[in-house]
Amino acid sequence: MTSSMEPMIPSEKGISESELPSLVLALERKAAALAGTVNPISAGVLEQHMRVINSYYSNLIEGNPTLPRDIRKAMEGEYSEDPAKRDLQLESLAHIKVQHTLAENPLNKGALLKPDYYSHIHKLFYDELPESLRVVSDGEGNSRPVIPGQFRQAGEKVVVGKHLPPEGKSLAPYLKRFAEAYTLDYLHGEKKVIAAMAAHHRLAWIHPFLDGNGRVGRLHTELFLNTIGLGACGIWCLSRGLARSNKDYKLALANADSPRQGDSDGRGALSESALIDFCIYMIRTAIDQVDYMGDLLDLKSMSKRIGVYIDDRNKGLVRGIGKIKPEAAKLIERAFIFGEFERADMEKISGLSRSVTRKLIQQLKEEGLLTETSSRSPLRWAIPEHAERFYLPELAPAG
Repeated sequence: MTSSMEPMIPSEKGISESELPSLVLALERKAAALAGTVNPISAGVLEQHMRVINSYYSNLIEGNPTLPRDIRKAMEGEYSEDPAKRDLQLESLAHIKVQHTLAENPLNKGALLKPDYYSHIHKLFYDELPESLRVVSDGEGNSRPVIPGQFRQAGEKVVVGKHLPPEGKSLAPYLKRFAEAYTLDYLHGEKKVIAAMAAHHRLAWIHPFLDGNGRVGRLHTELFLNTIGLGACGIWCLSRGLARSNKDYKLALANADSPRQGDSDGRGALSESALIDFCIYMIRTAIDQVDYMGDLLDLKSMSKRIGVYIDDRNKGLVRGIGKIKPEAAKLIERAFIFGEFERADMEKISGLSRSVTRKLIQQLKEEGLLTETSSRSPLRWAIPEHAERFYLPELAPAG
């Protein structure tokens, strides 16, 4: 029965004759370099910030256009008066909460591929959704409720483009085969990264839930990449790349559903060459996003943009934010480089008198440019909304 979704991973021959080995090596090297670029404290700030960005892009792929600005408003309890827009804000918040929950509860790598785990992800997400978003249409005007965490049941058929996924009553063996094929203990070298990308398609092919398969799949892929050491959404965000090439993403998914094209196209029921192409697309997209964040977080580049931010403020070019002393750039830069700095060092960093530095620090805190955990704690780097387009240009639409 499960032979209809083979191959699960491209063959050794298929891999060696493709770009995959060189692409995997490039991704691993670039991701490792990026991880070493940023102080762990600043990386933690970025991780929190990127959860909003990940939510925005993953939901955008599914047709939810709620901008990061409006997501952050919802995080502060400010919702749209339009019920439909409010529900989409809640959907965005649900995605952020799932990311937080998964990050706070690291999984054993053996649990990653078990059906119970991606059922758990689905339940976490759908438990937070408003009732209006817990229903799905069958295309004939009939609506069915989506039960959080529940796989499709007997009689629950779905159609995805031209692909007809396994019937609900037949899911168990497919999910079992999925777990076996991608068990990390049996994967070595480049195959771990290739498996993470191939698994993204094969989970979509199985389509285990009535709805929510895309977002669960992307969250699962990010966890897979994180588990194998590539930090999927700590500092960089795969969903950003997928959303920015949404047509290519959906085309690559659909093409990987294709049946084998002759005797030279692998040995499974599905096309090996199309699966290889899908993995190439995913890895190239990942490399693009790692490169993007690497360029932004380069120390010289970030220092320059911090300076531009301060200059533009003092020229009146940052809406709603007044002037600030140029020495603020030194304090912000120091916090970015080291993640935080002690209060005892603030005058030395700024080069200003104690009283002037204190006033400047207070202004930086009030404007969200520095944060603290107590009145005596070190001062940490932060990314307020008014500085995001300078620190992280083109990360997401400003709205």
